[in-house]
Amino acid sequence: MNENLFASFIAPMILGLPLVTLIVLFPSLLFPTSNRLINNRLISLQQWMLQLVSKQMMSIHNTKGQTWTLMLMSLILFIGSTNLLGLLPHSFTPTTQLSMNLGMAIPLWAGAVITGFRNKTKTSLAHFLPQGTPTPLIPMLVIIETISLFIQPMALAVRLTANITAGHLLIHLIGGATLALMSISTTTAFITFIVLILLTILEFAVAMIQAYVFTLLVSLYLHDNT
Repeated sequence: MNENLFASFIAPMILGLPLVTLIVLFPSLLFPTSNRLINNRLISLQQWMLQLVSKQMMSIHNTKGQTWTLMLMSLILFIGSTNLLGLLPHSFTPTTQLSMNLGMAIPLWAGAVITGFRNKTKTSLAHFLPQGTPTPLIPMLVIIETISLFIQPMALAVRLTANITAGHLLIHLIGGATLALMSISTTTAFITFIVLILLTILEFAVAMIQAYVFTLLVSLYLHDNT
């Protein structure tokens, strides 16, 4: 209980060298490719899930938007696998770092917005001023729409960071409370342990849902600009 509550969010280091790069690259090893004519069950399940998600997410896009399919599927696989690996004991979750999430959100958002200004300049500029706006409100609305546009990548990164961090903190607190209650009341400790198991199951769902939500919002930003 004396351990620092935020110790698990500190990037691990060995001999003064950060291991974040290796941790970020590790999830790519979990998705092997097969050169066989008939795939095994794991690869078949992986391909089925990718086809299901890509069909649902990319059906609203035109031809230009569908060129982002590979990037978006790689994004959801990376975030989902990183979130799930972070639930393992004594592991580090890169998606709890706001700097990393901003590093994913800002380039994708900027790419979508630049694509919109290149391909649909008039439509993109029209978003800053809704039709039928009274003349006295035009400067105020332009400022508000501009601010809302630049807040989008921040909202993406903060949403992912907050949800993953909150889940990890709850697991840490309830796990510590369970250990402390074992010497006081076995019944209360058992009830707390059941709550911890249920919370862990919920965090598995949150890890996948947040990966899907992050990728879906990027897809919607792209749809508005293609």
